[in-house]
Amino acid sequence: MLKLTAVLSKKIWGYEEWIASTHPDGRQDDFYAAVGGEYPLLVKIIQADDTLSVQVHPDDEAAKRLENDRGKTECWYVLDAKPGAKLVYGLNGTYSQDELRAAVQENRLEACLQQVEVHKGDFIFIPSGTVHAIGGGLRLLEVQQSCNITYRLYDWGRPRELHVDKGIQVIKHDGVRKVAPFPGEFACEYFTLQTVNVHGGYSMLAAAGEGASSAEDWQLVYCIEGTGTIKSACGGAPLSMKAEDIFAVAPGEKITVEGQVQLMKIRCGNHLTQEL
Repeated sequence: MLKLTAVLSKKIWGYEEWIASTHPDGRQDDFYAAVGGEYPLLVKIIQADDTLSVQVHPDDEAAKRLENDRGKTECWYVLDAKPGAKLVYGLNGTYSQDELRAAVQENRLEACLQQVEVHKGDFIFIPSGTVHAIGGGLRLLEVQQSCNITYRLYDWGRPRELHVDKGIQVIKHDGVRKVAPFPGEFACEYFTLQTVNVHGGYSMLAAAGEGASSAEDWQLVYCIEGTGTIKSACGGAPLSMKAEDIFAVAPGEKITVEGQVQLMKIRCGNHLTQEL
């Protein structure tokens, strides 16, 4: 088991903390060494004091074709939200590429965006190809494919580079879901998330895959709120646990958490039908 230390990335709208990352743009060397290479997921804390750009990420096929990389499907769990905080989540209609290109060129893309008010505890799934933007006044836990490709379509008048041609190529008009409180568990092709409320004690075994274990068999345990301790059956003293701490658990390792905490367990791939 490894307690991970965040890599800070300051932005003009706030900051990101890459809290579980083997990506070259923000690599945690101890995590990279422990898993033996690249971990397929990237987990961040996003503090948005101002609105982020309107952007879109490619799927695996488009990312391979355009950037020789993997795609970026992601999701957000709202850790905190100021009253009235909003997200751009998809488009408010179906538009052709020519219509979207004209809207960008004529500075009227805002009229095509769907804005949704969100609250603490809400969950938003952002499949690749979904137009989106995080509004100011939000703090989010983001779980995504380990990819750093972002195509900006619109930046609210800020003088940063846009990527309109590539961005419009990869937009999809499906995948938007109703924004609602996190249901307790969620899975897609790339990741599985599950919350656990600990009142006293809780133990889990990080199940390994069939055959030799690999980087993707490692699991992550994130503390949403509360305080407690976490201990590995492999030995060592218990480690303290508080809100926003994250721990990487090796395949086959058993851990025990004690205290009053809410956890988010994160795995690679779809494991919703399996015991987590």
